[in-house]
Amino acid sequence: MIDTDAVIIGAGPCGLFQVFELGLLGLSAQLVDSIRQPGGQCTELYPDKPIYDIPGIPVCSAEELIEALLKQIEPFNYGMHLGEEVSVVRQNDDDSFYIETSAGVEFHAKAVVIAGGVGSFQPRLIRATGAEDFANKTLHYRVQDPKQFTGKKLVILGGGDSALDWVLKLVKIAGHITLVHRRDEYRAVPASVDKMRKLVADGKIDVIENAKAKAIEGVDGMVSSITIQPREGEPVDVPADHVLVFFGLAPKLGPVAEWGLDINRKTINVDTEKFETSEPGIYAIGDISHYPGKKKLILCGFHEAALAAFAIKKRIEPDKKVHLQYTTTSPIMHKRLGLTE
Repeated sequence: MIDTDAVIIGAGPCGLFQVFELGLLGLSAQLVDSIRQPGGQCTELYPDKPIYDIPGIPVCSAEELIEALLKQIEPFNYGMHLGEEVSVVRQNDDDSFYIETSAGVEFHAKAVVIAGGVGSFQPRLIRATGAEDFANKTLHYRVQDPKQFTGKKLVILGGGDSALDWVLKLVKIAGHITLVHRRDEYRAVPASVDKMRKLVADGKIDVIENAKAKAIEGVDGMVSSITIQPREGEPVDVPADHVLVFFGLAPKLGPVAEWGLDINRKTINVDTEKFETSEPGIYAIGDISHYPGKKKLILCGFHEAALAAFAIKKRIEPDKKVHLQYTTTSPIMHKRLGLTE
């Protein structure tokens, strides 16, 4: 049994910053995430994608943001449990919580913070004959090592930001790229669509629109071609060394949906003073939280984490006034940050 002040469900940017805000108030935390590395969607979906709206940082990649957040929480007492899902949350008679993960790790906590983004999410799978024979080999739902595509023939499926972002990035190193989209309208930002159209006009990539993948061929997990079925006309066989699938994510709240919280579709209703859910002692921040005027931005999640931390401090020490202290001048803050002995 691990005793802690708070268990944070989700190790994305908001979950990591929640550790920092709790640490400044002298509170300990344990992070749990179903993904096997910290960073949430920033790590899982777009590690190389630039972010421009983090205060004080003109531009950084998603991966750089996560690295900075991990560096920021180094002074504090926290644990991280990755590749695990919270399966049990039960309130004790003293209003503390018993939490258990799918790996059997048990916690005793005074508060729970849900920072699970869109919840436990899995990529939407391709429905093409033979696809399962190539998954995690030459059929990819995420890009971990772009260098493996150097000089290769790629077929990229999808019409959103992820699909076009990787087209624009990989065109610099791939031997050839064919983009396949089931419509002729794209969900990606217009600037990316314009850049993709120019690549087509310049003969640098091929695009097949109003079509979908029908079958994938190859041997021993190595793709050799993919059959594309246009909405009209005969199927087309496209040579390929790798197939990249970006159909988006299927968000699932998972066990969270069974905890008796006030669910608003696939988000959780909270108040805007404490970011507490309908269950006292359980808080929600980041994309999974909902309230009037909610904006799904990382910087908003950081604000929510700060207010939730003060609410948790008040819950744990109800008889003490929680003073706002500034990290620039407070000796207590400097000590907690490891700046003084």
